[in-house]
Amino acid sequence: MQVVKTIKEVREIVKQWKKQGLSIGFVPTMGYLHEGHESLITNAVSENDRVVVSIFVNPLQFGPTEDLSSYPRDFEHDSKICQNNGANLIFHPEPSEMYSEDFCSFVDMTGLTEGLCGKSRPIHFRGVCTVVSKLFNIVHPDKAYFGQKDAQQLAVIKQMVKDLNVDIEIIGCPIVREEDGLAKSSRNTYLNKEERKAALILNKSLKEVYELLLDGERNSEVIIKSIMENINTESLAKVDYVEIVDNISMKKVNIIEKPVLVAMAVYIGKTRLIDNFIFEL
Repeated sequence: MQVVKTIKEVREIVKQWKKQGLSIGFVPTMGYLHEGHESLITNAVSENDRVVVSIFVNPLQFGPTEDLSSYPRDFEHDSKICQNNGANLIFHPEPSEMYSEDFCSFVDMTGLTEGLCGKSRPIHFRGVCTVVSKLFNIVHPDKAYFGQKDAQQLAVIKQMVKDLNVDIEIIGCPIVREEDGLAKSSRNTYLNKEERKAALILNKSLKEVYELLLDGERNSEVIIKSIMENINTESLAKVDYVEIVDNISMKKVNIIEKPVLVAMAVYIGKTRLIDNFIFEL
């Protein structure tokens, strides 16, 4: 496995692979890899001849009061994860390699980015779309892999690829959870022991309303009320949003008649966690 820090190096290596007729899988990450990232890498390895993993904490997707400076980083650990799971190349650039001093071009989107996480993080998806577009142009993969935990991000990337005629297949991979149900996240490391226990209210709430849906409940207001009541039993939890939206358009759904995304963002102490599931009739 190779580690490179420049765009030129990535392009030269990928160009040689493509000359050999090899397929390229790509897993973009911000590092501090966990089992969720491992599942993306192993999926990519199983479906492609070569796999590139990017490790880059993208400053464009963090708001001024968010956790860019404190976001967890451990490149040595990340390298071992990549190597152990069969990745062939790590692209680990400095911010100055990705964004020159005179950088002034961005990729933006309307509609899909306005609700859910986009409502409370207004610049977030502009940063995501910009960096992912740049990475796609640098790596030129055949397939790119994203986790379902970031469901809105996955929908945004799929729409961006469609709108801009990018010749890359976007693969969504299932949420990976801890044994007690908490969705794997790099930000879980922020939680202390009490907060870690409190965070289980997210998955508990979703599991209970999934049963409601299986029993035939189709009114979104009833489902959301049930989730809110559950979360409000936990004193350390503060809701950012709970919504039920169309799984493709991300528009709010009042009566569930087609596949929907049931999604939430909840602060546990100062840590913002997200979770979701897709319900298909």
